[in-house]
Amino acid sequence: MINIPFFIAFMGLIVLMLAVDQGLFHRKDLVIGLKEAAIWTVVWIVTALIFGGLIWFKAEWVHGIGSMDELLEYVKGTTLEHRISDGMDFGAALNIYRHEMFTQYLAGYLLEKSLSIDNIFVMIMIFASFGIEKKYYHRVLFWGVLGAIVLRFVFIFALGELVTRFSWVLAVFGVILIYSGVKMAIKKDDDNIDTAKHPIVRFCSKYFRATPNCDGHNFFTKIDGKRYMTPLFIVVLVIEFSDIIFAVDSIPAVFSVTTDSMIVYTSNIFAIMGLRSLFFLMDGIADKFWALKYGLGLLLAFIGVKMIGHEFLHWEISTLTSLLVILGVLVGSIAVSLIFKKKSA
Repeated sequence: MINIPFFIAFMGLIVLMLAVDQGLFHRKDLVIGLKEAAIWTVVWIVTALIFGGLIWFKAEWVHGIGSMDELLEYVKGTTLEHRISDGMDFGAALNIYRHEMFTQYLAGYLLEKSLSIDNIFVMIMIFASFGIEKKYYHRVLFWGVLGAIVLRFVFIFALGELVTRFSWVLAVFGVILIYSGVKMAIKKDDDNIDTAKHPIVRFCSKYFRATPNCDGHNFFTKIDGKRYMTPLFIVVLVIEFSDIIFAVDSIPAVFSVTTDSMIVYTSNIFAIMGLRSLFFLMDGIADKFWALKYGLGLLLAFIGVKMIGHEFLHWEISTLTSLLVILGVLVGSIAVSLIFKKKSA
């Protein structure tokens, strides 16, 4: 169940933050430096944690829970069903619910944030392959984020409804995640994308007018009185396409730690909001963290096994345990990358 006033307030907050970011701080097309990227990365992480604090103290606002009966109705079929009973004090039961929602939100946020690093590597290749000037990166990513907010809303709530009706769906995604994890760990590092053969480029070239020349930061330009797509707009579409593919792995992965669609969506959106600054932070130093792809592959495989085990073997791995595994794999991968430097080819 969705608390409509809370959802409207949440979306209003997101729109406000995006408007302030783009309209106040990034109105001009400038290259984002490492220092600015680090500052904005911290800002977005702190913002996500503040929202997490709201869930810690007022998680009932998410679903509009105001009584014990409503709380009991919510926990049916969830991991909280055996921890909250009818005879409990409402305040004590509410605290259990709040703390579990917070842990799920934090685990979902860290998981999405961690897996998005692989998406950042792909975006770096996209920009390099299309030869886009760095001063236009932020504009392209801004519109990419807007598209992702809409597309993920559809994907997350559709998948949430599907999981509610057919729990075995998560086991199917578990198999996909194991495959994706192995593929991620063994795939070779590609420096470029063949832009001419990319399905989005071929589609746009076949059905729309497109020009290979940029026109400043414009997505469209006029040539002989006719409107043409510029490479900048095509790159936005390519990034959206890659995000859809990425979401097939990342969103089911977050559903492994919580089946609450609102928690999945809010944690996803805050992770996406910080994706741009993390991109600029990683751009140029991505090669230093060579072990991340192995760690992320291991993480996907762990989640896949967890989902299959939960469905068929009735494994009960707590949200806190999943959170610790996510943190451990992420920190461990970074540590290995920094301690054991990868030799240049």
